[in-house]
Amino acid sequence: MNRKRIDDCVEQLCQKGCKALWRDIEQMDHGFILPELEHLEPDERAEVEREIKSIMAVYKGSCSL
Repeated sequence: MNRKRIDDCVEQLCQKGCKALWRDIEQMDHGFILPELEHLEPDERAEVEREIKSIMAVYKGSCSL
């Protein structure tokens, strides 16, 4: 796994904002590969998704869809 690529993608996704991230999580939960993650290996995509979900768990209920 390439930690820098993972961190860069997490940062890029977080810059989209709270509501957009919830939509992205929903899409990832349905197997959709986000354009920002297409260049990553499957294990790297899984790590980005895990990290995004962990970050967004803090905001549960405050900016949900």
